[in-house]
Order: sequence, then structure tokens, then C-alpha cells
Amino acid sequence: MDTSRLDRYVSDKWDEDLIPQLSEFIRIPAKSPMFDPDWEKNGYMDEAVRLMEGWARQQPIEGIQVEVVRLEGRTPVILIEVPAFNGGSDEDCVLLYGHLDKQPEVTGWDDDKGPWKPVLQDGKLYGRGSADDGYAIYSSLGAIMALQDQGVPHSRCVLLIESCEESGSYDLPAYVEHLSDRIGTPSLVVCLDSGCGNYEQLWCTTSLRGMAGGNLKVEVLTEGVHSGDASGIIPSSFRLLRQLLSRIEDEDSGRILIDALHAAIPDERLEQARQAAEVVGSAVYDKFPLVDGLRPVSDDPAELILNRTWRPALSITGVDGLPSLDSAGNVLRTHTAVKLSLRLPPTIDGKRAGELLEEALTRDTPNGCKVTLELEKAATGWNAPALAPWLGKALDEGSREFFGKPPVFMGEGGSIPFMGLLGGKFPRAQFLITGVLGPHSNAHGPNEFLHIDMVKKVTACVAKVLAGHHHASQNGETGR
Repeated sequence: MDTSRLDRYVSDKWDEDLIPQLSEFIRIPAKSPMFDPDWEKNGYMDEAVRLMEGWARQQPIEGIQVEVVRLEGRTPVILIEVPAFNGGSDEDCVLLYGHLDKQPEVTGWDDDKGPWKPVLQDGKLYGRGSADDGYAIYSSLGAIMALQDQGVPHSRCVLLIESCEESGSYDLPAYVEHLSDRIGTPSLVVCLDSGCGNYEQLWCTTSLRGMAGGNLKVEVLTEGVHSGDASGIIPSSFRLLRQLLSRIEDEDSGRILIDALHAAIPDERLEQARQAAEVVGSAVYDKFPLVDGLRPVSDDPAELILNRTWRPALSITGVDGLPSLDSAGNVLRTHTAVKLSLRLPPTIDGKRAGELLEEALTRDTPNGCKVTLELEKAATGWNAPALAPWLGKALDEGSREFFGKPPVFMGEGGSIPFMGLLGGKFPRAQFLITGVLGPHSNAHGPNEFLHIDMVKKVTACVAKVLAGHHHASQNGETGR
């Protein structure tokens, strides 16, 4: 394989074809079902599917088959099958994953930008879904085309692009089962929906946290009453909510108080966190838009990396029952409700975590108040299997050839439910989980962007890994 030629091909493909296609995708408000319950009626999801499906069908890939699969009552998936090329194996295969559903708009976008407005500026493509995760289908097929451009062999490849990842991938298990014969038994899974610590080298995700969360509501009255009349007699729903949250979280340190939600951190992950900390340093926290004077919870970057990858943590991501400041009267309110987002260590069972959370919050309610917890998510995380020598070699060579630096291995704080599902279904498979969500890229927030140079190099590295997989398959090193 001519590395320089592959690099040029990928760069040109992005500049001439993929960036314009991704820009059109950004314009479509294809919000995930959790944020658009009427997604079917609104039609934006189908519009995004048609855009990607139509583009994929036009690509000069030998033997490509593109199909939109729809199970009744479920969000659609795009299934793309690419047969083995130039002597590659059709028995061995690679599964490449991405998603096309998006997070909601949120506020705070720069005046010249917006969630559904593609803006190319300073080497970045701004817009919702650019880096999370609209680029995945384009990068995956771009890597395959780069190999075929040179006649480099690869094994059979299957792309699966889902449309409810941001809602917890609740439809995906049904599709994986429905399509199991067509997917086969992959010996390599590639997921392009993860993060990176910088834009200077390849970042390989070694673990993902799970999640348990939902809506916690505390009720004290059936209608609001004068606070001067009732305060001191009727407990505030906000105060009682604080008491309940103190059962599960230490308000001084943020430590989760339910012991069963903590997990032992493997020695290998401890060492990888230390190595990653040497690379990113203070960027592990100063990449965020901190207010003046704010300090992170630790001065040790390695501890911060472990906090966001292997330790449970609670965030309150929404609130109900509180009027805005300009309309708040002297009223003792009927209720306070918050949305809980509890991140879990990779090896903690998500379903059990949800049960423990519910038990802690709903037993012996303070002052006999009415407490309800509606669990929305209970997903188990993922911890990568031991890295096969062939994959380690391909990752190292790819990062050095296209970035000029070695790869870095680090866990991620987010969740990709598909990985836990596949890890259980294909226990002998290797995993390349990587992505372009680096400093300030702001997935889920305002001014989300795709770093163009980074996505080009990641695409080239994926091509390198696909070529390495073929050689490993030929030599019986992929475990098949």
C-alpha cells in the first residue's frame, strides 16, 4: 500500500465529496426519538436516511449492496454490505458502526452558527451531528474506497448505521438479531463514535461507562400555596429532594455513596490512564469552557481521567417544577423534579444499577412525601478485550504514518450501548473504537464541530487497520 497515495485519496475525497454531503446532513433536524417523539410524523429521520442511502448507492465500491431495514414500530437502520475485495476473505468480516440520530439544538450557539446550519470555518465543520456521528458512514466507506483505489485487499465489510443511539439504542438488539445471518461473525468491530484527547494522534478507546438515569420527582402538595402561610409547616419539595440526593452522592466530593456502583479498576487501565495523562496534561480539564476561578475536582490529570472513565458520577441534567426567576412568586410549590444522569464504571451491570438507584431513592421517603423515579436508561458499559498483536501493530503504524505520533489508549466517559451488546455477542472479536470528538468539539452542546484534518487522518487509519485485518485473517491471526 502506498501510504502517500492513500493519504491524498482520503484528503481529496473529504474535500470534494464528503464535506458537502455531511453539510447537507447537518441541515436535517433528525433528532433522536427521545427528543422528537413524533419523529415518524415529522419525517426528518427518514430524510437523513434517504440522504445517506442515496450517497452510498452512488459510490464506486465493487459489489456494494445498500438497504434500509425497517422493523415494525422501530427506528430504521442502514445496512451496507461490501464483499471481500481482491482476494480478501468473505468468511471473515469487519463490522463498522455509526449512527445518524442527533441530540437536540440547545442554546448558546455563536451568532454566525446554528445546529442546522453547516459552517466551514478554520478547518472545522460546525453543526449538529457533524462529529456525533454523521461522519461515520462517510469515513467508513471512504476508507474502503481508499483501499480499492490501490487494489489493496480487504475482508468482507458490513456497515450498520442506526437511528436511536442518542436514545439508548433500544431498537438495536432487535436489528442485530434480525440481521444476524447477514452480519455473520465479525472478528473486528470498528466504531467511529468516540472521543480523542487531542487532534495530533490516533486515540483508541479502551472502555466506555454505562448509565442509569431517569426522572426523580418529589411531591408535597396537590396545589401551590402561599409560602408565608405554609413554610415551616409543610416541608419544601426542594429540600426533601436534596435529602434524597444526599443518599446517593456526597455533596462535598461528588463521590457516589452506593458501594455496589463502584468497580475495581484493572491495572492495565490504571497504567493507560497515567500514560494518557502525560500526553493531555491540563487539557483534560481546560478544554472545557470554565468560568473564571473554577478548579477541577483534582489537580492530578490521571485521577481526572479515571474519574471520567472508571468511577461513577452523577449529573443533574434537567429540572421541572421551578418557575423562571422573573415569574417566581411567594409560593410553596407542589413538587420538584430533576433528571438524573448517573454514569457507571464499565463493568457494572446497568440494570442492577437502576434497581439500586430506585431502592435508595424511594424507600422511607422523608416526611412521607410522594417520590417517584421513572427510569429511562439502564445501560451496561464496556471494557475492551486484550489487544491482539496484529491490531496493535496496525494502530501503531497507522498513527505514526498519518499523524507522526504513536496512538494513545484511554477510556471514555460516555456510553455507546452497541459496544456492550456486541462485546457479549462476539466475545472473540477485536474492537477499534475511535473518533474525532476532541477538545472544544462540544458534542451535545452548542458549536459542535468536526475537525477536518483529524477526520481525514482517522479515515486513513481505519483503512490501514482494514488492510492489517486482511493480512491477519490470511495468517489465521484473527481468531477465526
